[in-house]
Amino acid sequence: MSSPGDDVQEDRLIALEIRLAHFERMAEDMSDVLVDQSRAIDVLTAQLRRLRERMEEARTDGEGSPQDDRPPPHY
Repeated sequence: MSSPGDDVQEDRLIALEIRLAHFERMAEDMSDVLVDQSRAIDVLTAQLRRLRERMEEARTDGEGSPQDDRPPPHY
């Protein structure tokens, strides 16, 4: 026969085990989200780097000689 104190302790232990299971699940879910976000950041960083390179190329290609800035002759 169990005493009322034993039942209370067992109930508390079960409640703690349930909470622990929820926290473990939450930690796993957060870890999955973190991995997904890390991958997304890597993709966005690569895209940003490529865009910067293209902008720099366009800026460099757009720089011509000073003669290119002169207005065209009038006929």
